[in-house]
Amino acid sequence: MATTTANGPAEKEEYRFKLPFVIGASAAGTTIEWYDFYLYGVLAAFFSTQFFPAELGATGQLLSSLATFGAGFAVRPFGAAVFGRIGDIIGRKFTFLVTITLMGLSTAAVGLLPTYEQIGLLAPIILVSLRLLQGLALGGEYGGAAIYVAEHSSDAKRGANTSWIQTTATVGLLMALAVIAIFRVGMGDAAFREYGWRIPFLLSALLVALALYVRLRLQETPLFTRLKDAGKSSTSPWRESFGDPANRKLIILALLGMTAGQAVVWYQGQFQALFFMQNILGISYLNSYLIVGTAIVLATPFFLFWGRLSDQIGRKKIILAGCLIAAITYFPIYNLMFQFAGPVLNDKTNPAITSTYISANPNIPVLIALVFVQVFYVTMVYGPIAAFLVEFFPARIRYTSLSIPYHIGNGWFGGFLPLIAAALFTATGNIYAGLIYPIIVALMTVVIGGLYIRESRHVKIWDEVGGERPPAEMQAAAPTGGSLSG
Repeated sequence: MATTTANGPAEKEEYRFKLPFVIGASAAGTTIEWYDFYLYGVLAAFFSTQFFPAELGATGQLLSSLATFGAGFAVRPFGAAVFGRIGDIIGRKFTFLVTITLMGLSTAAVGLLPTYEQIGLLAPIILVSLRLLQGLALGGEYGGAAIYVAEHSSDAKRGANTSWIQTTATVGLLMALAVIAIFRVGMGDAAFREYGWRIPFLLSALLVALALYVRLRLQETPLFTRLKDAGKSSTSPWRESFGDPANRKLIILALLGMTAGQAVVWYQGQFQALFFMQNILGISYLNSYLIVGTAIVLATPFFLFWGRLSDQIGRKKIILAGCLIAAITYFPIYNLMFQFAGPVLNDKTNPAITSTYISANPNIPVLIALVFVQVFYVTMVYGPIAAFLVEFFPARIRYTSLSIPYHIGNGWFGGFLPLIAAALFTATGNIYAGLIYPIIVALMTVVIGGLYIRESRHVKIWDEVGGERPPAEMQAAAPTGGSLSG
C-alpha cells in the first residue's frame, strides 16, 4: 500500500531521502569552505617567509602572517550581517550558494598569487584582500548551513542532525592538514616551497564546483517557505535584530555566554596546539600534522555523540561543562606536552630553525593523546552549539541574529587567539603565557552562560509556522507503508 501524506502520495517520493541528502549536501559544502579557509592557517608559519619581507625578522614575519590569518576572522561578523540579511529576506539556499562561490574563487586566487620576492609589497596587500573575501564568505556560510539542516529537522532531533554540520570545521582542518602533508612530503620541501604550496589552493576550484553541483539540487527549507508564504518573514532583519532591545540582549548573551568560550576552546585545541608544537617546541611539520590529524580523526565522532546527547539533557550544560573543564586543565596539558616533546633549547646556530626549542624525538603517542583530550573538549562545546543558536532566535531574523554572535565569537575571540598567544609569548618569554587568554574567556562564558542563558532544547521552532514537522523528517520517521499524517 502506498504511503500517503496530507499533501498526497507525490510528496512521499519527493522527500523519501531528503533529510540525509540535505545533511550530506550541507555538510559537504561547508567542509569545503572550512578547508579553503584553514589552508592558510595550516601554512601560516610557512607563508611568513613567502609573503613578508625578511627585514621584519623571523618574529616579525610570523606575527605579520598570523595577523593576515586573523584578518579573515576580523570581517566574518560583517559577512554575517550582509549574508544574514540576504538569508532572512531571500532565503537560506540562495545565500549559501553565493558564499561558497565567493570562497572558492578567493581561495583559488591565493594559489595564483605571486610572492613577495616577485611583486614586493603588493603580495601581502593582495593576500590580505583575499583573506578578507574568504572571511566575508565564511560569515554567511556557516549560519546558512546550520539553519538549513535545523529547519529540515524535527524539534526532537535537532541536536543530532545539526551535529553533522558541527563536524565540518574540524574535518575541513583535517583535510587541509592531509592535503598539504601529501604534497609537501610527495614533492619534497624544495619543490613545495617553490610552487607546490599553490596546488592545495587551486584544488579548491574543483571541490567548490562539485559542492555547487550538489547544492543546486537543494530546495528552500520547508520552515522558511512556510514562513514566507504566511507573510511572516522579515523585511528588515537588521532593524529587528539590533533595534529591538530584547533581541539585542539575546545576541549579546549568545556571544558572551556561549560562543566566545566555545570559540577559544575550538582554536586552542586545534590551531594553537599545532602552532605550539611547531613554533615553540620545534616539532617537525610532519610529526605535528600527524599528531593533530590523528587526534582529530579519533575525536570527530564525539561531535555526533554530544549533539545527540544534547537532545536528551540539554545544550547549555554540555557546552559550559566543556568550557570549564578546558579552562581548568589547559596548564597541566601543555606542561605535559612540553615534557613529552623532550625539547632542547634552540641555540640559534641554524637560521632555518626559528622555533624556541627543538624536539628531535617527541613521544608521538602521548602527544596524540594530549591533543585528543583538547579536541574532545572541542566536540563538547561545538557539537550542540548550532542547535542552541537556532533555538535561541526567532525564525524571521534567525540567519542574521544567529550569525552575528557566532562569527564575533569565533571570528574575533577565537580567530585572533594564535596572534594574541604569540604576542603574549613574545612580550613575556613564557611559553605558557598564551594560555591565559583562552582560560579567561572560557571562564567568562561559564559565569555569564551559567547565570543568564536559558536552556533551549525544549524550544519548538515549528510552532512558529504551524507546529508540524517537515515532510523530510516525517518520512524518515514513518514505517514503510504507514501513514504520515497526524
